[in-house]
Amino acid sequence: MGACASAAAGPLDLLNADFLPSLLWFDPRSAFGFAILTGLVIFSTTLAILHIRERRIWTERERDLTAELDHLRDAAERAELLMGSDRQAVVLWSGRDGGVAVEGDFASFVQPASPGRLLAFGSWLLPPDAGQIEAAVERLRDRGEGFRLVARSAEGRFIEAEGRAVGGRALLRLREVTGYRADLLRTEEEQAEMRRRLDTLRALLDSIDQPVWLRGPDGQLTFANRAYCAAVEAADAEDACRRSLELMERGDRAEAARRREAGEVFRARVAAIVAGARRVLDITEAPLPAGAGGIAQDVSELEALRADLQRLMKAHTRTLDQFPTAVAMFDSAQRLVFHNAAYRQLWHLDDAFLGSRPTDGEILDRLRSLRLLPEQADYRAWKAGMLDAYRSLEPRETWWYLPDRRTLRVVANPNPQGGLTYLFDDVSDRMHLESRYNSLIKVQSETLNTLSEGVALFGADGRLRLFNTAFAKQWRLEAAALAGEPHVSKIVELCAALSPQDGSWADLTAAVSGFSDTRLRVETRMERPDGSVLECAAEPLPDGSTLLTFVDVTASVNVERALTERNEALELASRLRNEFVHHVSYELRSPLTNIIGFTELLGAETIGELNERQREYAAHIMQSSAALLAIINDILDLASIDADTIELARERIDIRATIEAAARGINDRLVEDRLNLVVDVPADIGSFTGDAKRVRQILFNLLSNAAGFSSPGQTITVRARREGGDIVLSVTDHGRGIPEEVRERVFDRFESHTAGSGHRGVGLGLSIVRSFVELHGGRVELQSSPGAGTVVTCYFPAEDGGPAERIAA
Repeated sequence: MGACASAAAGPLDLLNADFLPSLLWFDPRSAFGFAILTGLVIFSTTLAILHIRERRIWTERERDLTAELDHLRDAAERAELLMGSDRQAVVLWSGRDGGVAVEGDFASFVQPASPGRLLAFGSWLLPPDAGQIEAAVERLRDRGEGFRLVARSAEGRFIEAEGRAVGGRALLRLREVTGYRADLLRTEEEQAEMRRRLDTLRALLDSIDQPVWLRGPDGQLTFANRAYCAAVEAADAEDACRRSLELMERGDRAEAARRREAGEVFRARVAAIVAGARRVLDITEAPLPAGAGGIAQDVSELEALRADLQRLMKAHTRTLDQFPTAVAMFDSAQRLVFHNAAYRQLWHLDDAFLGSRPTDGEILDRLRSLRLLPEQADYRAWKAGMLDAYRSLEPRETWWYLPDRRTLRVVANPNPQGGLTYLFDDVSDRMHLESRYNSLIKVQSETLNTLSEGVALFGADGRLRLFNTAFAKQWRLEAAALAGEPHVSKIVELCAALSPQDGSWADLTAAVSGFSDTRLRVETRMERPDGSVLECAAEPLPDGSTLLTFVDVTASVNVERALTERNEALELASRLRNEFVHHVSYELRSPLTNIIGFTELLGAETIGELNERQREYAAHIMQSSAALLAIINDILDLASIDADTIELARERIDIRATIEAAARGINDRLVEDRLNLVVDVPADIGSFTGDAKRVRQILFNLLSNAAGFSSPGQTITVRARREGGDIVLSVTDHGRGIPEEVRERVFDRFESHTAGSGHRGVGLGLSIVRSFVELHGGRVELQSSPGAGTVVTCYFPAEDGGPAERIAA
């Protein structure tokens, strides 16, 4: 029992206090062995403790891994159950260059089922959707951009494609959309298709020229195409519907509403106002399940053509009634449909018989009974031959010798619509006319011989057919030379001796002997060596002949030359006058400037004090010199304008300040003559671009004129307005006015019409005004009447001027 207890004791028990003293008496070798034994015991104990601890840790880890494996198995079963619950496939890419894994029921998407065919989207999806998914997958694999799309397969199924990045890998899930969502997508697709069709239909309706509209159940407009909007002058369809702009009149709309309520189609030809013009429209409005729709077709031209056709037919009827040739038209049933008055008179048939539309055969029988047809041995055969023309395609011409000794030329012309048109031409008088023709030729010859103009008629072959005595005398031609119808070349050869002008004779020869379709009227003038001048004309005639006329215009040419020389002399005199005025103006300006300078020096009393009379004289000299300088400056301005050397110094002109500056220039005169000045200028009149100095000069001249023609106590008004794109400046006085016979000349230079007023001038003020306004691109208008005053209005282009705020800017 004790031995067993000792054996059961651990190694540490040997180190207790009872054995330690005995161990100290061991020898060194025993101590070394003991130490080794002790170390082994400690190492074994430590290793056993560590083993027990690690075993416990691995046991716990094995338990955790077993639990996690059970959880993953449950998750895998749930995922497999989830994927199996719907027709879907999952594609997983490990990386840009890694492998791809396909899971799920991809056999429901492609046949034969294979992952490669599933990823070939173009083989089983519609091309647009396949391209869209391929691009989305490319972005998902490159940049990790997720997406969610709905595509259509080739069989028409909806496929939902969802892509996202999971754990650094790209995942694509393909799922067939079924149930209410598929119905919703299909409905959305049908709605989009219907919207596209509706947009196409609206675009088609907008492209046609006929107005088209739709009405709702309440009869109000719900749609109108562009043609309808243009017809009712609406901005667009929404504007037309909002304002209920109707194309038809109220009565037509009421009738259309009544037909619509009765379920009938409304058709009518009505008159309506289309884009401000009255037109004739064919309206068709039909009831629809949700209202009504209508269309209007413009038939104004058709109505006009129909009216023109009716007028033309009536005109043709009236013309044929006035036509001397008898005309009768028969239709394809050989019944009479038209005849003119000459036909009735030719055969003496009553209107009742002709109005019953008899046949051609009945008319022939009636004429035979009246003994008006040619006598025939076999009337039946002759009649059948005449009626056989209805089956002919070419016109037939026959001659009828009537018992009353008349001769008729009868032409039976087939009509394109069937039937015949008969033309009965009475040629009995032809022989009589031929005999009279010769007499008429003689009369014409005698008539031509009485004319003072030379006349020669050449036939189509270029030979002389007719001439008068004046022609032979003008060209000194002998009767022998004109006998035998000589050719035009022979006549030209004889006439060229008196007027050797090859060009004129060549033109006349070409006009006579040229081709008929290229001959034109030729007019030329020949100046002969003897000083006479002839106006020559070649006039082609319809029958191919040519009429030459030679008119002696020597006296007229001499008068024309005299007038031309006189006009040149007048132009030279005007030019010399302008040069003289320009020269004198410059020569006077220099000494006048000296006079003004010395007068100012005297008036300033810098060289000595002046008495009262000397000051008065100096003031008069200064005033007269200033007036003379103004006249010279006006003359120089006009000379510069005539020479086209004046240039405008364009700048921004303050309109109000310019008017006030011009008014200050005549302030002394207003005070002296007791005149009132009213300046009517809006506060926001602004400015415009022009030459400020010239505009002030224009206003100064107008104010000076108004003051000169006004009586003491009267009022002068200056107005400024903006009208459209113009600046309008006007000066109004209530003076004597200008008579009508003078009004047209007031803008001419050196035209001064004082009309008994105290105004004196050389007549350059208004001329300067018009010249400067026209240089600005404007115009001047004058309104005046005796005793009512005068209004002079100047129009300047506003250009880029604006209100007063623009001036400040």
